[in-house]
Amino acid sequence: MAQLHRPGSLDEAVELLSGLDNAMVYGGGTAIQILIKQGILFADHFVDLATVPGLREVTADDRGVTVGPMVSIRRMETAAPPLAADAYRHVANPRVRNTASVGGNLAHGDYRLDPPTALLVLDAVVLATSAGGTREIPVREFFTDFQETALEPGELVSGVRIPNQDASAGYHFEKNSSLGENDWPCASAAVLLDDRTVHIGLGAVAPVPVYVTADIAGLDDQGAVDAAIAAVEPVLDPIPDVRGGAEYKRRLARVTVEDAVRRAWKDRDHG
Repeated sequence: MAQLHRPGSLDEAVELLSGLDNAMVYGGGTAIQILIKQGILFADHFVDLATVPGLREVTADDRGVTVGPMVSIRRMETAAPPLAADAYRHVANPRVRNTASVGGNLAHGDYRLDPPTALLVLDAVVLATSAGGTREIPVREFFTDFQETALEPGELVSGVRIPNQDASAGYHFEKNSSLGENDWPCASAAVLLDDRTVHIGLGAVAPVPVYVTADIAGLDDQGAVDAAIAAVEPVLDPIPDVRGGAEYKRRLARVTVEDAVRRAWKDRDHG
């Protein structure tokens, strides 16, 4: 049976993580519990961050917010910039959002996660800490392959820095599921657009969350939709599963992007 460790500081946590064999960080635990029950996750040691002080703090300044890794998904519905708050609001259900953590959600590395779509668009930065110190990883470089992240052995997510979004830009998060409202999406898209550029973060339609942009200077709303869809087409590489085949997910991705762009366009015009 795996041994649970409850460090009293971040330094102690990373020392445990680097010094123990087959050790894993335990954050909110929502994903870990499922994977253990499915028999696809094994660890000899869990380093529980619940008792580490300072990891549930949200600090705001004129540049944005810095969020501790143990901040709950539910709290991000009001603490994050609007586009990110909207994406966090769509995670599973209130019970999960009250338990799951910001750091655990990112470290899980699943390509279907909702928050990374918005974090990609907003150019957020992940703070990764090990016994050797802390480094910054742009979210746009954080997801490296299917279920893999840029975290190195002995590192844990110690924070996320999310820049403020342009108040004059339109934004929208769109999510479409096939098995139920609380299920993983078949396609999701976070969109932020101004007069010149549309920024798009995509979830569930490739082995990793994907970020693309399109030039929309001088275009009307239909032109912006067409430009956005043309930009996402080359990166669509959906994984077929019980929620739908690859072609179905490609079509749904295009619909999701169109809906998100149109609603972001209206939001900008009404803002």
